[in-house]
Amino acid sequence: MSRKLKLLFIFGTKPEAVKLAPVILKSKERKDIFATKVCVTAQHREMLDQVLNLFKIKPDYDLNIMRRNQSLFNITTRGIKQLGKVLKIERPDIIIVQGDTTTTFVASLSAYYLKIKIAHIEAGLRTSDKFNPFPEEINRLLTDCLTDYYFAPTEWAKNNLLKEGVDEKKIFVTGNTVIDALFFTLKKQQVTEVRQQLERKFKKDFNITFDNQKTILVTAHRRESFGKDFENICYALLEIVDKHKDVQIVYPVHLNPNVKKPVKKILNNRQRIYLIPPLDYFTTVWLMSKAYLILTDSGGIQEEAPSLGKPVLVMRKTTERPEGIEADVAKLVGVEKESIVECTSELLTNNALYKKMAKAINPYGDGKASDGIIEILLNTL
Repeated sequence: MSRKLKLLFIFGTKPEAVKLAPVILKSKERKDIFATKVCVTAQHREMLDQVLNLFKIKPDYDLNIMRRNQSLFNITTRGIKQLGKVLKIERPDIIIVQGDTTTTFVASLSAYYLKIKIAHIEAGLRTSDKFNPFPEEINRLLTDCLTDYYFAPTEWAKNNLLKEGVDEKKIFVTGNTVIDALFFTLKKQQVTEVRQQLERKFKKDFNITFDNQKTILVTAHRRESFGKDFENICYALLEIVDKHKDVQIVYPVHLNPNVKKPVKKILNNRQRIYLIPPLDYFTTVWLMSKAYLILTDSGGIQEEAPSLGKPVLVMRKTTERPEGIEADVAKLVGVEKESIVECTSELLTNNALYKKMAKAINPYGDGKASDGIIEILLNTL
């Protein structure tokens, strides 16, 4: 009997965990072929743990590198030192990383130093602006320079890799695994009792109900928007609720002080603006389903919302996910107050435009990306 192939999944943040969880679960179903190990850097601690609990994934290694007010220098140096030790112990046949975090890059660099193969899920995303998003654009470029197997979510991402000279035989278009995670979570929420519990939680904890108001879900936390751009976003939210009396804004506020400080200063104690703590992934999916529309700078929500039929306005200067915009389920509105207010108001008042964007056609996948990735690993390794 031939030995099992050793897979080592490495990640450190909530978005990575969400997108890798379905692949990890699928690989563990094939115990006859794969020896699956999981290593988390815990670049983000609390939000990461919530996802691990939801998907019932127990890491084999927890490096716990997060520190208060950590810098990119801290994350990079602590990550690469500790990951090197894990890789020397495990010597996997391949490491599997996802996306564009600092953990993704340092894990790939560490594996490269030890001549270990690398699979990159969500390869090929590009804005061609190294500071937008920051530092993610360079993280994914550097990761793709080191990668052996490229799992591109779309044909557009594949074409980016081909333009950079990547061998087409190494690129596999699979769809995005976040849709797999979304469908997994929605299935759990089909139980009426679960939905009722979440309704009661929002009423009890935050005094939020969803009956008589159009709810706008806001998520904004990008590093490149810190400072004036972030203040613009906050002032735009103020103007939106002032102009539209039938609207309420629910904003789970990121823990980063560069986010919390301007948000609290500008939006605290404002009528029909609810600033709540960060939510676990399970609750976030439910809140997305309750929203009328979504204002975000998140990559994952751009991918998930179309499956829920929710129009997305992207509060960024550029996006590495143009497929949603081309499919008319998302719109890039920038970070200027006037643009955010104008585009949001148009969606709130123009029913034909709203219906066009809420058509629930998702260009990012059908929920079967994880199956495809596991089959490709079986055939190629």
